[in-house]
Amino acid sequence: MPIAKLRDSSCSVARSLSVLGERWTLLIVREALSGSTRFEEFRENLGVAPDVLSERLNTLVECNVLRREPYQEVGRRTQFAYFLTETGLELHVVIGALQQWGDQHLPRDEGPSVVRRSKSSAGPVRVAFVDTTGREIPEDDVSIIASEGESNAV
Repeated sequence: MPIAKLRDSSCSVARSLSVLGERWTLLIVREALSGSTRFEEFRENLGVAPDVLSERLNTLVECNVLRREPYQEVGRRTQFAYFLTETGLELHVVIGALQQWGDQHLPRDEGPSVVRRSKSSAGPVRVAFVDTTGREIPEDDVSIIASEGESNAV
């Protein structure tokens, strides 16, 4: 089944993957979080083929992760810059969780390529489950419970 067909799934993970699960997509979001906005920046930084990049950018715009804005340099044709929407900015925690997992389970001898820190305290931060009061909850204390009427929840 093509990944885009998962958009109608009852599973929210499957629906998320219908937008974010194609090869290169999360790396494009990572680059946008790092400040890349132009097609050539994404292409150069990732080494992705132009047709694949164009397709992934179009999907991210269509699904409101990125917004496309035209710009034109003097004497050149109109091109587009891509900026994260509020929806796209929420993926920072997803990218952070993937980085955290990779640093822990697939570490490099040189250590992490980036470190996330609090802007206010400069202390390191990590991704975790947090309850409605802001208290961190250990992973082994988190239950996955199907919503009413659902048989397979994730």
